[in-house]
Amino acid sequence: MEEQLLRDTAATLQKTFGPPPSTAIVLGSGLGLVSALAADAKAVPYGELGLPTTGIVGHAGALIVGEHAGRRVAFLSGRVHHYEGRAPEELVRAVRAVALWGARRFVLTNAVGGIHPDLRIGELVLVEDHINLTGANPLRGPNLNTDGARPRFPDLNNLYDAQLRAEAAEAARGLGLRLHSGVYAAMAGPSYETPAEIRMLQVMGAKVVGMSLVHEAIALRHLGVPLIGVSMVSNLAAGLTEEPPNHEDVTRAVALAAGDLRALLGACVGSWS
Repeated sequence: MEEQLLRDTAATLQKTFGPPPSTAIVLGSGLGLVSALAADAKAVPYGELGLPTTGIVGHAGALIVGEHAGRRVAFLSGRVHHYEGRAPEELVRAVRAVALWGARRFVLTNAVGGIHPDLRIGELVLVEDHINLTGANPLRGPNLNTDGARPRFPDLNNLYDAQLRAEAAEAARGLGLRLHSGVYAAMAGPSYETPAEIRMLQVMGAKVVGMSLVHEAIALRHLGVPLIGVSMVSNLAAGLTEEPPNHEDVTRAVALAAGDLRALLGACVGSWS
C-alpha cells in the first residue's frame, strides 16, 4: 500500500540521515554538480532507501544530505519520468517521502527547451505556473491520507509559492544573474516536440517546455509543502533553430551552465530559515 510504503521510507530516511532538511532540491538532467553545495554530505543510492531508481543519463539516482550556510539541505540527484513507463505514484514517491520526513520547502529543477525568443541556452527561468500536457496526475486513485486528511481536489493557485519566487528573484538580482520568469509546459516525451507543437505552446502562453517537474509539484501541493521551480534552458525548441535537439547536447549544455544555478540555490538556501 502506497501510504505505508511512504511512511516506511520516511522512517528509513530519518534512520539513515538523522534530522530532516529545511530545504530539499530535486536536480534534473545534468544538474548533479549542483549538489556540491552540500558540505559534509552523505550520499545514498535511491535503491538502498526504497526509492524508485532511474537509468536515464544525467540522473545519478542518489539522495545527498549535508549542510550549506548553516542550513540542512537535501539533494535528490535525479528523478524518474513518465516516459519511462512508470506509474504516477512512482514519479512522486521520492518527494513525498522526503516531505513526510520533514522537509519544509522544495526547489524543483529541470532542463528545458526554450520557446520564447528572448531565451538563450544556459539561462534560468523561474516557473510561475505550468500547463500539464502529460496526461498523468499523481493524485489519481485513492486519496493519499498519510498524516491527516488531504484535499481530494487541491487548489493549484499559487502552486509555485509567490513569496519563495520573490526571494529567489531578489537573490538573482544580488548575484547579477538574469533570471527569467514564465509558464512551463510539460509534455509526456520521450520524443522532442514537433515545430507544430511548439507553435501551439507559444499560443498557449508557455515560455519553456520539458518532460518532468509538474507531477512532483502537484504532489507537494497536496501535502501542503511550499515549492518553487527553476528551469535551465538547455536547448532551443523545435522550429526555432536548425540544430536538432538531443539528450547528450542537453546534459552537456546544462553541466556547463550549472554554476549559475548553484550560485542562485546557494544564496536562496542561505537566506531561508
